[in-house]
Amino acid sequence: MVFVNSRAVADRVPANQAADRDAERDVELVLAFLNTCDAETDTDILDSADEWREWSAGRGLGESGERGQARRVRDAMRRAVSCDRSAPARDTEVDTITWPVPVVLRDGVPVLGGHDALSRVLAASVHLVHTGYWNRIKICPADDCLWAFYDRSRNKSRTWCSMRVCGNREKARSWRERHAAES
Repeated sequence: MVFVNSRAVADRVPANQAADRDAERDVELVLAFLNTCDAETDTDILDSADEWREWSAGRGLGESGERGQARRVRDAMRRAVSCDRSAPARDTEVDTITWPVPVVLRDGVPVLGGHDALSRVLAASVHLVHTGYWNRIKICPADDCLWAFYDRSRNKSRTWCSMRVCGNREKARSWRERHAAES
C-alpha cells in the first residue's frame, strides 16, 4: 500500500504550469542565441571572443565555451527553424557531434542542466522541443532582417517578425511590383 501526503500533492505546482513558466524563459534564451547575428546591422557576436564571453556572462550562463562550436550550433539551429529553402545545406559535423548536457535535480525534479553557455542553450532548446514550443520559433524571411522570433499566433501562421515593419515592407514591395507590371 502506498501512502500519499495529500497536502504535499495539493501544494505542488502542476508540472505543465511549471513547464510553461520554464518554457518562456527558455524561449527568450534560445531567441537571444539565434539572434546573436544581426542581418540589419551586419554584426555577429560570435565574430569576437570578447563579445561572446560578454553575451554569456550577461545572461548568467557561466563560461562561454568554444566560439566555433557555438557558431556551428547556432547556424544549424537557424537553418532548422528557417523557412528559407535556399539556405546552405546542413552541416553534417554538427548533426553528429554529441554535446554533454547533464541532467540535474532541482528540488528533486530532474531537469536538463549545463556547464557552459552552449550546453545551457542546448538544454533550453531540448526543453522547447519536448514541450512543443520549438515549432513556434521562426526566422523572419525578410532578407534585411532574418530575425528569430516566437510565433504566438493561435494557428502558428505568423510569417514576419513584425507585421508593422517587415510584413508591411514586403506588402508594399509586392504592391509596387504588381502595379508597375500593370502600367
